[in-house]
Amino acid sequence: MSRSTSTLSRARYSLGPWARIAGLTGCALLTLGPVVWTVSTSLRTPADSFDLPPRIVPTQPSTAAYHDVFAQLDVWLLALNSTLVTALIALGQMITAGLAGYAFARLDFRFKKPLFGLVLATMMVPLQVTIVPVFLVLKSMGLTDTLLGLIVPAFPTAFGTFLMRQYFLGMPKDLGEAAMLDGAGPWRIFRSVYAPLARPGLAIVGVLAFNYHWNEFFRPLILETSGQNYTLPLGLVSLQGNLGTGSISVVLAGVVLSMLPAVAVFVVGQRPLREGITSAGVNR
Repeated sequence: MSRSTSTLSRARYSLGPWARIAGLTGCALLTLGPVVWTVSTSLRTPADSFDLPPRIVPTQPSTAAYHDVFAQLDVWLLALNSTLVTALIALGQMITAGLAGYAFARLDFRFKKPLFGLVLATMMVPLQVTIVPVFLVLKSMGLTDTLLGLIVPAFPTAFGTFLMRQYFLGMPKDLGEAAMLDGAGPWRIFRSVYAPLARPGLAIVGVLAFNYHWNEFFRPLILETSGQNYTLPLGLVSLQGNLGTGSISVVLAGVVLSMLPAVAVFVVGQRPLREGITSAGVNR
C-alpha cells in the first residue's frame, strides 16, 4: 500500500511542472492570439483580410496599409501629443503619489485616516461622473481644447497614493529617526532618505500611468475639439472609414502603431516593475 502511494506521489510531482507549463502556455496563447492576428492582418492586402479560414502568416506580406495610415493621418503630430501628455502625466503622478504616500505613511497630522479613506473612496467614482464638473472648471480657466487641460487634472492618483503609502510603510523607521537626530526636517528626510529607496515603487507608478493614459480615449474625446490637439487614440478614430471599403488592414495598422510605444515602455520598465514588487515583498 505504501509503495503504491509513493508511486502515485512521484507521478504527481513529475506531472506538476508540465501541467503548469501547459496551463501557462494556454494562457499565453489566449493573450497573444489577438495581438498576433492584428499584426498579421495589418500586413495583408485588403483583399486578403477576410480570408476563411484566416491565415496567421500572410501569403504576400505588404506594408501598404502602414503607408496608407501615414497618408491619411498626421501620425507624427498625434504621437508627439500623446507622448507629451502621457510623459508629463506619468511624471506628475510619480511626484504627487510619492509626496502623498510619504505624508500618509510617515507624518502625523489631524484627520489623517479619514483623509486617506476619502482618497481611496475616489477610486470608486467612475470618470464619467466627474467629467462634467472637470470640464466646467477647465472651461472657466480657459484650458479646454488644450493639452494642459488633459495633463493637470490627471496628476492626482488615488491608486498611486495607496501604492506608495504601502511602500513607505514597508521601510524601516530607524532611517528617518536617525536622520531626525542629525537635524534633518521632514522634507530633507523624504528627499535624502526615503525617496531614493522608493525609486522602484515610483517606477511602478510611472509605467502604469504611462500605459493607461497612452491608451486613454474618453477624456481627450470630451476635452479636445481641435485636430492639432488630438492624441493618437483619438486620431485613429478617423481610420474607421476604411472599414466601409473593406480595408481592415489599414485600421489594424494604425492599432499596431499605437501599441508600439506602450510595449516599448513596458519592456524598458519591466525590470523596475519586478524590482519594485520584489523589494516591497522583502520589506514586508
